Amino acid sequence: MDSSTYNKRTILKRKLVSKHLGKERSLWIYLPPGYTELSTYPVLYCQDGLEFLNFGRIATHTNYLVLEEGIVSPVIVGIEVDLPQRTAEYAADGSRTAAYKRFVVDEVLPAVEREFPVRNDRDGRILAGDSLGATVSLHLALDYPDRFRHILSLSGAFLKPTLDRVAAETDLSLLRLYQLIGLQEEAVQTDTGVYDFLAVNRQAYRLFAERGAEVRYKEAEGKHLWGFWQNELPEALRFFFGQ
Repeated sequence: MDSSTYNKRTILKRKLVSKHLGKERSLWIYLPPGYTELSTYPVLYCQDGLEFLNFGRIATHTNYLVLEEGIVSPVIVGIEVDLPQRTAEYAADGSRTAAYKRFVVDEVLPAVEREFPVRNDRDGRILAGDSLGATVSLHLALDYPDRFRHILSLSGAFLKPTLDRVAAETDLSLLRLYQLIGLQEEAVQTDTGVYDFLAVNRQAYRLFAERGAEVRYKEAEGKHLWGFWQNELPEALRFFFGQ
């Protein structure tokens, strides 16, 4: 098949006025090849949604995997990030994190499920994020285990508040994660300091495993950059949607 076929992406844009966030937020909805409203699709919700599409090339990867490898076709929802408020909304102890989580649960999910034939159960929803986007995805699953259990984590910023929260759990057997971390992420500069993301991901993995979570854990050569995550996304997509 001509490689240009994989770049023919069907992506719709929707705007959502959020009472929880007090502003409008965009959603980008990728529809897989052969999409029909007569089917029901698993749905992948991505924090930093436009970045997953533009820098992660997640739509192109998914097109290829659907057409060439026959993975289960997902709908992908990219949630717009408010960059000036990213840490406030995504960090475990962020001042707007509670509001952001309510936005996802109370506003994003119902809006998507009203318009598109996507699954509305925790087994049919996957949360994805890079760095702090993985952090808020994990906390959504911990706070709303009736709605989420699948997490795609790209170099998650699993810092002390998150590690403490996971350590406080006794049973995470419902949780299912794909957890990627780069071997060159030992001194990641963030807006709150420099952190050893490799060490905290190793610690998080141990905590997940001890509490019964199903984890596909991968360390690979890479830095805290989309160039690293983009190349690893196909394996993560196979983990969740491979047959």
